[in-house]
Amino acid sequence: MRASVRWRGILRTVASHAAFGLIVLAGSSDITRGAEPETGASILQQLRSLANTGSVLYVAAHPDDENTQVITYLARGRGYRTAYLSLTRGDGGQNLLGPQLGEALGVARTQELLAARRLDGGRQYFTRAKDFGYSKNAEETLSVWDRQQVLGDIVRVIREFRPDVIITRFSPKPAPTHGHHTASAVLAVQAFRLAADPAAFPEQLRELRPWQARRIVHNVGQGVTAANPPGGAAVAGSPANIPDGPGVVKVEVGGHDPVSGESFASIAARSRAMHKTQGFGVGSPPVHEGSRIEPFVLLDGDPATKDLFDGVDTTWNRAAGGTELARSIGEAIASYNTQNGVASLPALLAIRRRLAALPADPLVSDKRAQLDRIIQACVGLEVDTVVDRAEVVPGESVKLRHTVVVRSATPVRWTAMRYNSVHRALSTAVELRPNKPVVRETSQVVPATAPPSQPYWLRTQGTPGMFHVDDLSLIGRAEDPPSFPLEYVFDVGGQTLTIAGEPRPAADPAQPALQRRLEVIAPVSLRFLTGVRLFAPGAARPVTVELTAARARAAGTVQLDAPAGWTVTPASQPFRLAAPGEHARFTFTVTAPARLGTAPLGASAEINGRRFDQERLEVRYDHLPLEILQPPAHARAVVLDLATRGRHVGYLPGAGDDVAAALEEMGYEITSLTGADLTPERLSRLDAVVIGIRAFNVRTDLAEHLPALFAYVETGGTVVAQYNTLDGLPENWLPPFQLRLSRDRVTDEHAPVTILAPAHLVLTTPNRITAADFDGWVQERGLYFPSQWDERFTTVLAAGDPGEKPLTSGLLVARLGKGHFVYTC
Repeated sequence: MRASVRWRGILRTVASHAAFGLIVLAGSSDITRGAEPETGASILQQLRSLANTGSVLYVAAHPDDENTQVITYLARGRGYRTAYLSLTRGDGGQNLLGPQLGEALGVARTQELLAARRLDGGRQYFTRAKDFGYSKNAEETLSVWDRQQVLGDIVRVIREFRPDVIITRFSPKPAPTHGHHTASAVLAVQAFRLAADPAAFPEQLRELRPWQARRIVHNVGQGVTAANPPGGAAVAGSPANIPDGPGVVKVEVGGHDPVSGESFASIAARSRAMHKTQGFGVGSPPVHEGSRIEPFVLLDGDPATKDLFDGVDTTWNRAAGGTELARSIGEAIASYNTQNGVASLPALLAIRRRLAALPADPLVSDKRAQLDRIIQACVGLEVDTVVDRAEVVPGESVKLRHTVVVRSATPVRWTAMRYNSVHRALSTAVELRPNKPVVRETSQVVPATAPPSQPYWLRTQGTPGMFHVDDLSLIGRAEDPPSFPLEYVFDVGGQTLTIAGEPRPAADPAQPALQRRLEVIAPVSLRFLTGVRLFAPGAARPVTVELTAARARAAGTVQLDAPAGWTVTPASQPFRLAAPGEHARFTFTVTAPARLGTAPLGASAEINGRRFDQERLEVRYDHLPLEILQPPAHARAVVLDLATRGRHVGYLPGAGDDVAAALEEMGYEITSLTGADLTPERLSRLDAVVIGIRAFNVRTDLAEHLPALFAYVETGGTVVAQYNTLDGLPENWLPPFQLRLSRDRVTDEHAPVTILAPAHLVLTTPNRITAADFDGWVQERGLYFPSQWDERFTTVLAAGDPGEKPLTSGLLVARLGKGHFVYTC
């Protein structure tokens, strides 16, 4: 339970201890505002699932690639252990809700996937692979990913989850789709056999055992659209036109949830709608509630003829000693009374003893945990811990309010609370009475050595294609373990029942699902005012760092860190911040070396002998809990011989980029513009105008003001327009020029760049641009290249992916009157 607890009734103190207080409340509790209690029908369905030992793993490349209706059908309809392995966290995608991209977007999309799985009943896994942007084929993808690492991660998940059937969303054969898609299937097929090979990734076998799934199949969709569907389409499509034949199984995945009665299609649509950063859930087509046939084509393993689980024993008879267990579970299902579930407790406790006697493996461990949840639901045992704050600094004490209540008359004794991270346990015996909540209040100290919370895959620097993870036991996990884990210990019918949990701050009653986790934060956060600082060779420039206090009376020293060859003065500066949220800025003089190049700059604060270097970034969306990122504060210093002309630049924002800030760092004064500002009077004060990315796609105030903008060019102005997409653009979208866009792109950031017009003004004045200036490029060389363009344009650069004809429209420059219009992609 995660609800805040506001007790009504009379408090009666029963016992008092130095470490905690125990309160028994005669009255009702708002504990019921948390997750809805299990119904008799839902418990019965869980019992049926307990009897079912089948497992299936769905594999694809990104968040939102998964077929949510198949997952819903398998998890909620068939009762199988069902999981989705997304090789990446979607950090290279677009964001239609906010400015965050990259790692922050990956954190948001991770939470979207977790929200989706809570709806469709699946579990969620990941590998360490990064979504580094679009690639055209699997070979390009695997040249950026560390193939062996990603393959090993898939093998690890297979060995840990132990699926009977593996399903890929995409084909391993080359196809006109994202290279990540194809690579996900290529690696899944390879992992299918390697997971059973003890010679493959033997380091995993210290904790895991080899595992051979029965088969791996491709969940075939209708071409590219089905493989990467637009918002809502994937959960309400038609069956693909796959002929019957050997290795082909077609499964009816329509139907209704046996507990709620909601259709699988509707549940799947709600699950998919959680991918809101990608535009899902907005304007989706109506859900198709009827029949839906999903085809599956064999990739490796034993063929199936009628069902995905042909030849798989999905009963407990597959386990040594499981025959008697299967019989006991079957009897419990047959006798279960949905109106009096607690009557089945003796039978469930007997099953628990038999299950405990089986040799441990991942399936048995999962089923033990599932049975414990069933027992907890049958007796109506609810637990909750509210912490007095959402964020704690290392070494601080937090107040915890533990609440338990039992809804049935079954004798239950609350025996202990365990705090394993601080090696403490609080023991007392409390007999629970029906509907009489019991509260324990305690203060616990978070260790002074606790590191500030940060997603495990972002704690250390990775490569362009891979996250680095020091703790290999975390690989595959969707998110971090609790920062302060709890265990509630009970005696139920003579058996010890342990319920794992974590403290949570009080929830907003209007949005209980968005309750945060307890996070460890640094006492101060640091931030560079600019992410990139330009230096002339040998020049000195000021660099400013802003400190923000998380706690009152934060005091220490702050310093700037630079590599050898750079000098920073002063070496450090003292600070004292009186109140939480107080800011202070500290400026250092940084002197660059005489040689050209780039260098990292860091900042840190020392408080009471401990050094903190964390920045604070908030990932905040209405449909997700607030997430705090605390990466190291850093900036990049660039030593460059740079000449500039002009001083005043107008910037017309589009979908979002950092160009305006970069121009300011170059020394320009930036004026932010709207379409209404494109008047002769306003434009006459500017030396140039820059149009942001996709401005013609997202702005409605641009088209009508283009005549004034191009009149400005004719009088001698310069306009630079960044890339746009085809979406929503009319044929003549850029009068007086003809420019037709395509979906062509150059995805290899190392692709050679050929200079087609080396003497052109754009490459010589005021700075000479050569091919060497394109070294160190990040992500794609270009995208949405024009396929046709006005004869007045000069093509300046050419680039192409390996094996493809170079594209020549990445930089187009046209003379118009006395000025220039530039289009770049």
